[in-house]
Amino acid sequence: MRLRRPLIALAGLAATALTLTACASGTTEEPAAAPAAAAGTGFPITIEHAFGETVIEEAPERVATWGWGSTEAAVSVGVYPVAVAEQSWTVGEGNLLPWVEEAYDEAGVEYPTVLNDDEGGASVPYEEFIEAAPDLIVAPYSGLTEEQYDTLSDIAPVVAYPEAPWTTDWDETIEITTEALGLKAEGEAVLDEIDAYLADEAAAHPEFEGKTLAGIWDGDGVVSVYTGADPRIAVLTELGLEVAPSVTELDTTDGGFYYDLSYEQLDKLDSDLVVNYSSSQEAAEAILTKPETQAIPAVAAGKVAQVYDPVTVSSVSPPTALSFQWEGGMPALIEAIAGVLGE
Repeated sequence: MRLRRPLIALAGLAATALTLTACASGTTEEPAAAPAAAAGTGFPITIEHAFGETVIEEAPERVATWGWGSTEAAVSVGVYPVAVAEQSWTVGEGNLLPWVEEAYDEAGVEYPTVLNDDEGGASVPYEEFIEAAPDLIVAPYSGLTEEQYDTLSDIAPVVAYPEAPWTTDWDETIEITTEALGLKAEGEAVLDEIDAYLADEAAAHPEFEGKTLAGIWDGDGVVSVYTGADPRIAVLTELGLEVAPSVTELDTTDGGFYYDLSYEQLDKLDSDLVVNYSSSQEAAEAILTKPETQAIPAVAAGKVAQVYDPVTVSSVSPPTALSFQWEGGMPALIEAIAGVLGE
């Protein structure tokens, strides 16, 4: 992971909720027109990724995105995808994420075609991709399998994730997407603005420095723990927080973005702070009183920052080029963390 800190130094709802950012949408009955701004220069461009490399011979005119964050990355540099992955867990079938819809509205660009993703990436709607007629498919933060990648590559060049599914850092998603569009310099400018925001927030909250955190989702009989490989956790370390050693010690994956911890092991999940992600306020409040989750030391001590409801959870899971400063997202989470650590 490349840290950008120049100034400081679910199969089913649960699985979809864990990817959280895997599944959004915008809708029109007809494919959208060409993007309001064309891609940049420097083609051909070669992008290396987990399945090899992709050569983009010329500036794309009809970009499709799959997974999470690449839609916003493209829009942030003035390229409006003509087809995007559905985010049904977040905003329901056939709807755009609020920050994406706002960007298309402000630009006066026709909404993109929604690509069905009701299985959180387990299946790919190849026919819908064909109908959208993209000349580039960007999916750097997704769960594409090699078979899915190969099949999509018969439709258009595909840019996949650099290492493992659902682990691409938020900044890498922006870097990869904008580089594929021939707009690397413009992408760097977007990242510089986000860097400045994170640096300002870290400087405003010196109490964050060195405090350990564990990010969790309370499931059915288990608590899912997000690892340091998960971008929603990695971005919080840019504020001075650190992933709790217990999160790493209890990790049963090999580079995965989360693992399930049985209720019997919750007392081992030791950290200064817990960031709890929930689908509703009711679920968020329940973790504070359930006997099972009271076994987590930080929960028992009341050191819990809450993020709940699908849109808010998605806005920080991880944040994207358009959602970093969305009022209900990172600013609210940072305020919640500050409140907990200041107690």
